[in-house]
Amino acid sequence: MAGGANERSLWGSRAGFLLAAIGSAVGLGNIWRFSYVAYSNGGGAFLLPYLVALLLAGAPIMLVEYGLGHKYHGSPPLAFRAISSKMEWAGWWMPIVATLGIMLFYAVVIGWCINFFLYSFNLGWGDNTQEFFFNNFLLIENEGTYMVKHVNWQILGATFIVWLTCWGICFKEVNHGIEKACLVFMPLLLILTTVLVVWSITLDGAAQGILLYIKPDWGKIDVFSNPEAWKVWTAAFGQTFFTLSLGFGIMITYASYLPKRSNLVGNGIFVCLADTMYSIFAGFAVFGVLGFMAASRNVSLQEVVKQGPGLAFVVYPQAINQLPVARELFGALFFFTLVLAGLSSGISLIEAFTCSITDKFGFKRGKVVSIICVAGFLGSIIFTTNIGLFVLDIVDHFINSYGLLAGGLLECVLVGWFIKTKLIRKHMNDAGGIVIMPAAWDWCVKIVTPAILLLMIVMAVVEDISKPYEGYPRWMILTFGVGALLLTLLPSVALSLAKWPDRKVSHKPEQEHILT
Repeated sequence: MAGGANERSLWGSRAGFLLAAIGSAVGLGNIWRFSYVAYSNGGGAFLLPYLVALLLAGAPIMLVEYGLGHKYHGSPPLAFRAISSKMEWAGWWMPIVATLGIMLFYAVVIGWCINFFLYSFNLGWGDNTQEFFFNNFLLIENEGTYMVKHVNWQILGATFIVWLTCWGICFKEVNHGIEKACLVFMPLLLILTTVLVVWSITLDGAAQGILLYIKPDWGKIDVFSNPEAWKVWTAAFGQTFFTLSLGFGIMITYASYLPKRSNLVGNGIFVCLADTMYSIFAGFAVFGVLGFMAASRNVSLQEVVKQGPGLAFVVYPQAINQLPVARELFGALFFFTLVLAGLSSGISLIEAFTCSITDKFGFKRGKVVSIICVAGFLGSIIFTTNIGLFVLDIVDHFINSYGLLAGGLLECVLVGWFIKTKLIRKHMNDAGGIVIMPAAWDWCVKIVTPAILLLMIVMAVVEDISKPYEGYPRWMILTFGVGALLLTLLPSVALSLAKWPDRKVSHKPEQEHILT
């Protein structure tokens, strides 16, 4: 398709767009990461810096991405190129980070959830859930073994199912594939989460866990009396940025499928609030179960609280083992909820790169999605080996600490200093709905948000230079950490150098009225 107009689909309804955007933001981390971060950074007091971060960084960048995608009717490369041809590479970097940086291992984690969903039916993880997860399931021999010895075919098979499912959804146009999937996924996810919360808070000892989750520890966020409080504020900004799927190019892509008259500001605010409320709500399920587990084992809650994989795949199965009734049902509900949350985010990670390729080269969508998913599955194999967890940890750290933050920083610089915030602001206000407060938004996008993101990047660099991340060998840091950044950066530069075909992008005219 080298000439003529490239016809761009639109969302079939506002609800479809909002559910897809919320689905991208709500992922596995909302269920286990937010509650743990809140607990370890002041409990209920953490909500204050988190909400401040939402106002100063999360919402402003969300609106930047909505404004860019909608104004230029295209993916990040097209939008960035419209601002400056020299910055097209940055527009490629964002979706490539999403697909080649994040989705390669994210698909494997969803595969873990699928396996544990199946284990739930007979509690196949046994009594010693820690040994089962790390030794029997992930096949980790010991922490000092960093050489690839074998692939876990069980995890590889589940990862294949994840990529196949995402391929089936993304193969179709956005209003027939992703939108229809999220119209099912997101209401079901909310229903399942509600069931888990109600069930969890009625367990014996749940109140103890929930109290620890929401009890404010104001000393942890007081920067005047506690020198360590800045780390809490940094964690709040980091959590806000990561949980909203900012810096991936996803929201730019999703906004590009909106018609001319759309409530961009209102939609952006709604997605931010929905993501935050879901995170807080899901935390009650997590800490209700942890409180029950502490009470049933007669230990302090601090002894059972763990982060990330340890919480979801070790502590939760332990707690499920100790339920008096319906253990299999509770386990199946929990891990199926994780699968849905993962898939709703996974399809958006693929969509951003798919849209970027089709926007520039005009290739058939189905062919692009097929190539991306096949290549993605092959790239995921390293994460299904006996060192997969270590590689995942390193890649996740470097992509989140540098790739995503750099993407957000570049967005702010482009909008704030190249095309000026007033142009994007005027475009969003003219699109209809809620109007942006000029001074506050401009100030955040030009000064506050980029300063915070730059500070976080500098802090990460200082930390990583002072000592290898988590004590991993330096060759692993260079191979998988720095290597992951290069794997995303070099293709971005190469794709930006390719010539754009003489082709215009247009929306399907019969759909222009849908969201007005």
